[in-house]
Amino acid sequence: MTLWVLTIVGLAALIAVDFFIGRKPHDVSIKEAGIWTVVWIALAGLFGLGLFLFGGGQPAGEFLAGFITEKSLSVDNLFVFVLIMAKFAVPSQYQQRVLLVGVLIALVLRAVFIAAGAAITASFSWVFFLFGAFLVWTAWKLVQEARGDDEDEEFEENKLLKAAERRFGVADRYHGTKLWIEQNGKRVMTPMLVVMLAIGTTDVLFALDSIPAIFGLTQDPYIVFTANAFALMGLRQLYFLIGGLLKKLVHLSYGLSVILGFIGVKLVLHALHETGVHVPEISTPVSLGVICAVLAVTTVTSLLATRKQAAADTASRAGESPAEGDKAGGESRDSRNSVDA
Repeated sequence: MTLWVLTIVGLAALIAVDFFIGRKPHDVSIKEAGIWTVVWIALAGLFGLGLFLFGGGQPAGEFLAGFITEKSLSVDNLFVFVLIMAKFAVPSQYQQRVLLVGVLIALVLRAVFIAAGAAITASFSWVFFLFGAFLVWTAWKLVQEARGDDEDEEFEENKLLKAAERRFGVADRYHGTKLWIEQNGKRVMTPMLVVMLAIGTTDVLFALDSIPAIFGLTQDPYIVFTANAFALMGLRQLYFLIGGLLKKLVHLSYGLSVILGFIGVKLVLHALHETGVHVPEISTPVSLGVICAVLAVTTVTSLLATRKQAAADTASRAGESPAEGDKAGGESRDSRNSVDA
């Protein structure tokens, strides 16, 4: 209990520092986002080092594998965050405040999920079969979505968000960083509060696969919670740092599907082992190696594919001959003359 209290107090202090440094609404620069991204990753590394010194290699390795997995799955969240920001037309100077509060809401909700998951896995070992099957199914669904056309994808508000809007009402415009205002004698929510709730509650949907995934790497609730906390708290800075690069990660969904499928198989093997079936189990170092390798390959192939596509587009534009350009220009002039006539 002492360890839990100290950890939560420490995380709260780090969040408070992050909040007060960036409390003034402003456009987050690449430099600022990069510095804070490095800071949060370094803090996660120091925490892992502390686990290694006081707990040994096993918990440290589980934390590192869990942190990398949750971080990679969180990058997928950024695609949805971009849609949410566009849906609610959030001014750029307010986006960092929206993400900070939204991520805090997500962290609290995930803590509830983690507590429930820890209680279930401690009481019923067969639940690992369900977790494993769900992750394999999610991996297949990711592959199917990656093959589809998501260019016209838009964010749709969930039922909880719609119910809150009907109950309290929403102002017609942003009022700085205010969450509530008086409008026509009635207290209503501002769009700022709505978008914060949208990000926080939408992240719960991502927790449905990320929480089982990390329980496939470790069953220690403390490691599960801290890995999620460090992965989520650096998500705001990561949004501004790689926001422009998200479209270049064209193979990310494939990489995440491989990771989820791998952990799903690991969970099934663990469940079989728990029921007395003699099957090989996948160790934490092997899991960590597979996760890092998949992410590295996915990143490299994504960048190569994006570069190849950009080169093909450039060559296609450069392939238009001058004669074709003159012909197009002539047709355009003839069209204008016809309209004038």
